[in-house]
Amino acid sequence: MTAWMEGEVITLLLLAVALGMDAFSLGIGLGMQGLTKKEIIRVSFTIAVFHMVMPLTGMYLGIFFHRYVGELAKIVGAVLLIILGLQMIWNAWRVNDSTPKLDRTAGFGLLLFAASVSIDAFSVGLSLGLFEAPIGLVLAMFGVIGGLMAAIGLLIGNRVSSLLGEYGEAVGGLILLVFGLKFLF
Repeated sequence: MTAWMEGEVITLLLLAVALGMDAFSLGIGLGMQGLTKKEIIRVSFTIAVFHMVMPLTGMYLGIFFHRYVGELAKIVGAVLLIILGLQMIWNAWRVNDSTPKLDRTAGFGLLLFAASVSIDAFSVGLSLGLFEAPIGLVLAMFGVIGGLMAAIGLLIGNRVSSLLGEYGEAVGGLILLVFGLKFLF
């Protein structure tokens, strides 16, 4: 593996971890409801699938835009990462007192929860498509790491009443912001 390829793998790994921070931090909160092992597996698996479907959709749109818009598309992708990172940091520090009454461990509630945890993966996928990142590697890393981080967050949340929570999302946002700036300059 060449140094360039190693750098690309490390970059994708860090992006996968940054996106997984949402799943981890939200998993802690959801896990504090006292979930069964079956619910933890179901939620983690669903998040893993969404962490593959959302960036795949974004990547195909990014590849399309790259072919027809060229260099401008790279700037747009970098700006999207910066905005997404800033939004994640903002959400981490914002206080949200309204708690949804929807069951987030099954059915429609689980799909909404997984989509909300994975929506940032769509934007990152769009950016990665603009940079023509290797699709298979991206999907494997994002899915496995997103699912594992969700499971770890759910397990920790099950055992602890309050931990990182919002700080995990802030760290993930900071990583996306840095990569957006790196792609821009």
